[in-house]
Amino acid sequence: MTTETPVVVAVVHQNSGPGFVVYACQARAAHYPPQPDVLTVLRPSGKAGDER
Repeated sequence: MTTETPVVVAVVHQNSGPGFVVYACQARAAHYPPQPDVLTVLRPSGKAGDER
């Protein structure tokens, strides 16, 4: 399905290569689950789940 008014619903970051943006139509964008912000998920060490 295509739309003339896409809405950004997520930005996917990757560690090898460029990330990508996920779009949806305005009617479906509200149903897309919220994605966590990778900058707030990572611990200060820069590694998720890093135990000291």
